[in-house]
Amino acid sequence: MQPKRLLTGVACCLFPVLAQAAMTASYACPESVPAASISLNAVPAGWTPYIGSPLYLSAAAPIDGAPERRGQLVPSGERKKKGQTTLSYRLEGRYPDGKWVQCSYGVHGEVTLSRRMDDSVSLCEFTYRKGSKAGQNEIDIDCR
Repeated sequence: MQPKRLLTGVACCLFPVLAQAAMTASYACPESVPAASISLNAVPAGWTPYIGSPLYLSAAAPIDGAPERRGQLVPSGERKKKGQTTLSYRLEGRYPDGKWVQCSYGVHGEVTLSRRMDDSVSLCEFTYRKGSKAGQNEIDIDCR
């Protein structure tokens, strides 16, 4: 086989793989919100606030629009396997205010960090595993 033809053949086979890799987006949530970044303002008179530990990641999900819209989405599927739970979200259709990923911290999601996702994302899977801290989850996010 001629070298030029071999290169063309390899390029034809690799391009779809590389294109798929480029389309997969990484939206990893930070593991925690450091205690030093948390502050309490306007506390009642006579009370002194103290924050002694970070808030750990407890949940993550895509949302419809910016966080203040509170556009929580319902998973389209759920799989459980060996101590892991994977939630799937189909993100097809119109999202005029954008698609966002929201990471929740604290046992009840008291603090959130959110980030806008690429408009081309049409599917996200969030895989949960119990973390080592109380209420903590380790979450892998795969969006494409």
